[in-house]
Amino acid sequence: MFYVKKAKGTVHDVGEKLTAAVAANKLGVIATHDLRQKMADKGVDFRGQCLIFEVCNPVQAKRVLEANPQISTVLPCRISVYEEGETVKVATVKPTALLEMFGKSDLSEVAQEVEQAIIRVIDAACG
Repeated sequence: MFYVKKAKGTVHDVGEKLTAAVAANKLGVIATHDLRQKMADKGVDFRGQCLIFEVCNPVQAKRVLEANPQISTVLPCRISVYEEGETVKVATVKPTALLEMFGKSDLSEVAQEVEQAIIRVIDAACG
């Protein structure tokens, strides 16, 4: 259900690598959320580092949204770069697992294509 990999470097270093890998895999970063900063803005002291990247391939997103607009509830795909103890990890929920929730087996090819691209992105960011 999840794809998780250990990374080398700081959360921000890995985030920069991830951003470059996203572009190289025909995806785009729609937004990046720095959870430590977002929580600090709300007066919450969160010591860990966690960046969440919302990524999308608009052509693939259009295909799944036209098949079932409810899938918008899990779009765009999210990739998280975070600290777990002394380790930096990169993780995502696999698109194939997400689409299973909607019972749209006819979209499995799209989900597999997107999943393969996201795995390539994570592998590149962690290398």
